[in-house]
Amino acid sequence: MNDIPLQLKVVQIENPDQLNMILGQSHFIKTVEDIHEAVVTSIPNAKFGMAFCESSGAALVRSTGTDDALKALAERNALALGAGHTFILFLRDAYPINVLNAIKLVPEVANIYCASANPVQVILAETEQGRGILGVIDGIHTKGIEDADGVAWRKGFLRKIGYKA
Repeated sequence: MNDIPLQLKVVQIENPDQLNMILGQSHFIKTVEDIHEAVVTSIPNAKFGMAFCESSGAALVRSTGTDDALKALAERNALALGAGHTFILFLRDAYPINVLNAIKLVPEVANIYCASANPVQVILAETEQGRGILGVIDGIHTKGIEDADGVAWRKGFLRKIGYKA
């Protein structure tokens, strides 16, 4: 067995407006167009930006979207991650719940790491060959167990935003 030098890195996802985002991994450059189609067919008039880290050939960040600022945000984050076949999607005025299943059904999508508007840190492993995502830190440390007031708040919140009747 060869000893391959490995470094662990943590990249903070840049998300100044606390937008909803989806971070995942796929296996083919076609991902860019297919995720674009999944978003626009799931959320009409969606405002989004998506970027994909190509992991062979030119090894570029490939991107798409309907909002130039969100596309640029996705590109900056993808470049900072630099992990093979990683994609990041930012949504404005939309929730991952509205598109997540459609993205999971994209044939190239291999994994979803998180879907969140929380602060997200990505834990990367880096070797001389490249980078890969080991996992994510999504949000903050858990503080306790919900009580009856917490249950009432959760149920009320879901009804207020229209996800439960």
